[in-house]
Amino acid sequence: MSGFAYRVDKGHAERVEIKGALTCGAALVWVHLTTNNEEAQAWLKDEAHLPDHIVEPLTATETRPRCDALGDGAYLNLRGRSSEAMTSSDPLASVRIWAQAGRVISVTRKPLIAVDEVVKTIEEGHILDPGDLIAEFASAITADLDPEVAELGDKLDDCEAEMTADKVFELRRNVTQVRVAAIGYRRFLTPQRAALEKLAALPCDWLQDDDRQHLNSAADRAARMAEELESIRERSALAHEALTDLRAEQIDSRALLISIVAMIFLPLTFLTGLYGMNVKGLPYAEEPWAFDAIAGICLLITIGIIVYFMQRRWFRG
Repeated sequence: MSGFAYRVDKGHAERVEIKGALTCGAALVWVHLTTNNEEAQAWLKDEAHLPDHIVEPLTATETRPRCDALGDGAYLNLRGRSSEAMTSSDPLASVRIWAQAGRVISVTRKPLIAVDEVVKTIEEGHILDPGDLIAEFASAITADLDPEVAELGDKLDDCEAEMTADKVFELRRNVTQVRVAAIGYRRFLTPQRAALEKLAALPCDWLQDDDRQHLNSAADRAARMAEELESIRERSALAHEALTDLRAEQIDSRALLISIVAMIFLPLTFLTGLYGMNVKGLPYAEEPWAFDAIAGICLLITIGIIVYFMQRRWFRG
């Protein structure tokens, strides 16, 4: 079985084997499983003796942050950053937690960065009961996500500061990446806030007042990040529209330049095409000064058209 277990008694944490961990007497026993559905289901049923209505959410494939009171315990699902690469549609890994008085069972399918921080805290002796452990999970997850949200805002600030027509393609790509990340994070942070607030309000004897304060603090932090992500999403949409307008103006200016060049050469093409015909009877075709005259007429037409466009302010010379 992949994972680890800790027993905590009187502030002293000891790492123990998963097998038989729940039977050792201690103020707190924490079992963390990092395994697939089949292995986790077998252990939860055979070793932990949990009923199916608890095993199912602990091993579900698709999950969203939520909290449910089940008997004398509580089920909590949280989302946090993973050390593995995640998809843009599902950027956060989940940890499913079942807590009762004296024991906590957590299950992850992908490595969660916050787990290392929780392990460090429990080994330092700062976690004494299930409420402390869950509060530490919530705090570690939100603390790890906060810099990521701030970095998204900084990236968007840089894009807005560099918004010029010359960098349209690069900036549009960066803005799109920021917007996709913001949408993905916000999708889970909003329900995560509600889950933490619901857990803090449950009438569980193993949740102390300081645990509830820490949970509410983590919920407030999640709410603030969700609001920041919503702001980033809206700003990204406005930046994308501005970049689209810049691109349209760039295309219009180039199309105008091409049209001006075409209009300059249109009468010249007609004149040179007319005198380029291999037929008899063209006026002054046999005169020695005819070429110079045609060239001069073409030059005068070109200058006249350019002056006309400049007076109309079609382009600035």
